[in-house]
Amino acid sequence: MRFESRIDAARQLATALAKYRGRNPLVLAIPRGAVEMGRVLADALGGELDVVLVRKLGAPFNPEFAVGAIDETGWAYVAEHAASAGADERYLDREKRAQLELMRKRRAQYTPARPPIDPKGRVVIVVDDGLATGATMIAALHAARAKGAEQLVCAVPVAAPDSLERVRPLCDEVVCLAAPPEFFAVGQFYREFRQVEDDEVIDLLARGAPK
Repeated sequence: MRFESRIDAARQLATALAKYRGRNPLVLAIPRGAVEMGRVLADALGGELDVVLVRKLGAPFNPEFAVGAIDETGWAYVAEHAASAGADERYLDREKRAQLELMRKRRAQYTPARPPIDPKGRVVIVVDDGLATGATMIAALHAARAKGAEQLVCAVPVAAPDSLERVRPLCDEVVCLAAPPEFFAVGQFYREFRQVEDDEVIDLLARGAPK
């Protein structure tokens, strides 16, 4: 299964999530790529959009490979493979501090005029453009649950099967359109998979859905 773009994937997810239409769900998108997806979902389901700021903890010498993830509060998930990837405690401490600082800057950029939308007592849909290791989704779901989400949904177009099972216990429902056994990277399942920039995130949070 391949998606034309993140917008295409979001529209398909909106169909799969149609039962939440009219329940004012809070869609929490993991920046940056998933924010344009979150805008589509929030508009299609009649909900609100916000970001859930989490960052992967990248492996030494390979920052794209996640050995864990951290949220805005400093809570961190460290994967079982972190040590074998060379991420010792000293390295992880440095990486956590660096990612926390980046999240502080992004929060100031993304929603300077308001605090994060409170998920307490609400249907919360956490969306990303795909799960590779699942680390950032684990941190995002933990963050939403810790703030009192009443019903927590993980929504992704595509995921590595083992990562999907890793996140399943952390939410009330998983909505995933495809979990192919031959999974190498999220981008392989999109015909167009461009980088989303910070200014686009700010715009999407402030305005309506992209056309």
